[in-house]
Order: sequence, then C-alpha cells, then structure tokens
Amino acid sequence: MQFDVVIVGAGHGGAQVAVMLRTQKFTGTIAIIGEEPELPYERPPLSKEYFAGEKEFERIQLRPAKYWDEREVAMLLGRRVVSVDPAAHIVTTDGGETIGYGKLVWATGGAPRMLPVPGGDLPGVQGVRTRADADAMKAASETAKQIVVIGGGYIGLEAAAVLTKAGKKVVLLEAQDRVLARVAGEDLSRFYEREHREHGVDLRLGVCVEAIEGDDHVTGVRLSDGEVIAADLVIVGIGIVPAIEPLVAAGADCANGVRVDPLCKTSLTDVYAIGDCAAHANEFAEGAEIRLESVQNANDQANVVAKGIVGDEAPYHAIPWFWSNQYDLKLQTAGLSTGHDQAVLRGDPATRNFSVVYLKAGKVIAIDCVNRAKDYVQGRMIVTAGLRATAEQLADTETPLKALLPA
Repeated sequence: MQFDVVIVGAGHGGAQVAVMLRTQKFTGTIAIIGEEPELPYERPPLSKEYFAGEKEFERIQLRPAKYWDEREVAMLLGRRVVSVDPAAHIVTTDGGETIGYGKLVWATGGAPRMLPVPGGDLPGVQGVRTRADADAMKAASETAKQIVVIGGGYIGLEAAAVLTKAGKKVVLLEAQDRVLARVAGEDLSRFYEREHREHGVDLRLGVCVEAIEGDDHVTGVRLSDGEVIAADLVIVGIGIVPAIEPLVAAGADCANGVRVDPLCKTSLTDVYAIGDCAAHANEFAEGAEIRLESVQNANDQANVVAKGIVGDEAPYHAIPWFWSNQYDLKLQTAGLSTGHDQAVLRGDPATRNFSVVYLKAGKVIAIDCVNRAKDYVQGRMIVTAGLRATAEQLADTETPLKALLPA
C-alpha cells in the first residue's frame, strides 16, 4: 500500500489532520492507521459521561463511518505500527504489512503509566485510555464492593466522582500532599479535596503504594506503612507514557516525547508529530519544552500540520485550555499555571462558583474557573493578552475581567 499522507493514530489529532486536509481541498490519498478496531472517537468522556453510562459510544464518535468513506480516507484499523524507515518512507505494522508514505503524521498519544510495583499487572488493575479500558472498568465496577483509585489528577478524580455517584465505596490515593498538584494551585486543590470527601470518597494524601496484592486477581493495595486496603478493582490514573518507540528506533530526536519544531516537524524528513506525544516549545510556558495532554493541543497542532502539507505553513500558536467534570462541578482552565508566584481568588469557594487567577511577575498566566463560564471566556482573553493587573483588581467580582484589558 502507498498513500500520500499516512497518519499513525486514530485519536483526536489524527482524525483532525484528515478532516483539515480535506477541508483544505487536499486531493491526495490519505490513510489513518489505528491500533484500536474503532473509528476515531472522543477520549475525555471515557472517564466521565461514557464511563457513567450517560453517553452511548456512537455519541462520542468524532465522525460516522459514512464521513470517512465519502472523503476517501482509508481506515486501517486494528493495526499497530512497529517500525518506521524514514529513508524508504515506509512504516511496518505488527501484522507485517508495509505501507509507503509521502508525509507521515505521528499522532499516537500514549499508553497509561502503570504502577512499577509488585502486582501492578494483576487482573483487576486498570488504566484508562481506550474504550476497552472504560468498558472493562464499567463491567468490573458493577460487582466491585470497594474500589481504589490511584492518582489525584483529572482522570483519578473524574473516575472517583462517577463511581461515588453510582454508590460505590471509593478510596483515592495520592502520593503528593494535594490533588491536582501538577496543574493547579492550592486553593483549587483544597476545594476539590473537600468536595470529594463530602461526597464520601476516602481521600488520602501523601501515601505511597508498595504493592498490589492478590493471586489471580487483585485483592488489596499495600501501602508503604504496611496497611493493606481491600480492593476488588484498582484504577490507575498517574499519567501516560508517550507512544514513540518506533520513532526513537528510527533516529528521531526524542526526550519526553518526540521533539517537534513550531511547524510540528520532527527531525526526520517528511515526518510530523502532534498531540500528547509531541514535545514542543510553548510560549505559554515561557518557551519551555512541554507535552500537552489535551484535545485542544491535538486539534490545533493537527491544523498546523494539515495546512503545512498543502503549502500554507504557519507556526503553532494557541492558548492551552482544559476542562473537567466532577459531580455537578465544571472546571475550565485557560493557560498554564506552572511556575506562578501569586494566586488570586475571585469569588468564594464555599459557594462552589469561583475562579483562581494565576500570575507570574505581575502578569496573568492562567485561570481556573469552577462553574463560572463568563470568567473562563474572559479569562482566555486576559491570558492571551498577558494582562498585568493587581490582586485587588482581579479579586473584584463586580468588575468583568475583560474590563481590565487596555482600551
């Protein structure tokens, strides 16, 4: 097989490259190689609405089968690319197929990071990345009496919220001294800790897992202090490992992900990388090289690549944004709060309707908004503008954030 553009990865980013290429009137041949048997679908609902049974799988598909057929995008599903020959412009799948490409787009995301402890691979220990993962969790949770969730990031908190609402007994373990420690300030962390505890989650901070116990199935989680927490299902949400091994073997410049330039090009000729697996210099991180695990980043980088392939090159420039649904709380984030030296509360967390504005050296760099959509919309504007404002100005809920922008 030979295609003008081969996209490896059938997630948000990979699908968006194909969509945008056809939108840009690209007439060449396109193939998407996906490791899963399903057509491209949304990932965030896996730990939210899909896991909770609020959305059927068809409702989270990005496009129906008819869409891809009509646009002549070949779907090569149930295949995993195991090697890349950048000189010959060929990829090889786990089934031994060789597929030639003119341009290659690597959009594989990553695999769930599992616990490197004894018993970490026991049946009943579950990561969250694919439909199959979510289906396995749903099936196991129906009969589970006690569930342990390891990791206090978005995935862990969202899973704990869904399970608690379903009436399950949940213990959530976080190694750091607060939840969301990598992505938010202390005000937001403490708010979500209170919320989960008030909903019945046994949330424990600063704990380390020493082993997962069980013979042919998990029975408990042993902590470093010797305590064993009974569990018949363990959900692990501690991040992902970028799926880049074939690019590493092919000689691509890689570190924490595969390195890309502002046009999302790797060090290999005619090979791009986007989304969760792509390490890029981000201006909203003051030029630091980061990986962004978000739908926004995958889609925006996909657009950069598709336009570049048709000759309309423009560097990646997009404000990072994220969201999380837990209980009746909608968290919306714009910007990156990493490295902030000041956090300003806007509103009262006790009302469950507030924002946290993050500053560094007097400049607004990020905002977290809980059930406060207007602040989020205007917060994106002030982060993008690099607004400089006082804590008093930002804390005044009577003043719209956009009013602080220069005329």
